[in-house]
Amino acid sequence: RLPLHICSFRELVKLYLSDNNLNHLPPELEQLQNLQILALDFNNFKALPLVVCTLKQLCILYLGNNKLCSLPLELRLLQNLKTLWIESNCLQCLPEVVCELSLLKTLHAGSNALRTLPAQLRCLQELRTIWLSGNLLSEFPPVLLDMPCLEVIDVDRNSIRFFPSLAHLPSLKLVIYDHNPCRNAPKVAKGVRRVGRWSEESPEPRKRSGAVIEITLNEKPSPPPATKPEPED
Repeated sequence: RLPLHICSFRELVKLYLSDNNLNHLPPELEQLQNLQILALDFNNFKALPLVVCTLKQLCILYLGNNKLCSLPLELRLLQNLKTLWIESNCLQCLPEVVCELSLLKTLHAGSNALRTLPAQLRCLQELRTIWLSGNLLSEFPPVLLDMPCLEVIDVDRNSIRFFPSLAHLPSLKLVIYDHNPCRNAPKVAKGVRRVGRWSEESPEPRKRSGAVIEITLNEKPSPPPATKPEPED
């Protein structure tokens, strides 16, 4: 359990509780109103403790590698949240409350059981990177085609058989689509890097096959508990 005396450190801005077999948090955690980073990954949470939703200065929240099947509506109170990790849980659909986090820039939702994404996701106009590898997507999520600010799309290790053109997405820099039973590579604009089958057909001929993978995968954030990013200014 979380030692209660930690909740008396009112100026605390980072709290890493990863890999402690936790399944609940004390209500006294609400006293830490200056927290900006909270890591709860690699624990045993079946539900997100509601006290987390009272920490309104949070900008990075790690919830990966737990047993979450849903997220509470109260999560919408975290309006400063910019990065959310919910990978390796038990989510069968992306909780719509995520679509209410208006400042969200990075969403890690890989290794769940997602089959679709909600149309409301297009409301996240600040979203730049979305990681969806290792889910159950049978088609490329249509909502992503309506999100012109996306820079990185990762749909590696899904069940997508056909990719629509992504050439109209002006901000796209990287698309990872490897390990899908696809019949085609997604069309992209000049300068966009692709990782997957037929990626050597990219407009950038010098970045072929393994070279593309080596370059791009190094940019993909390592999952916790590796070094976690600092909050953005």
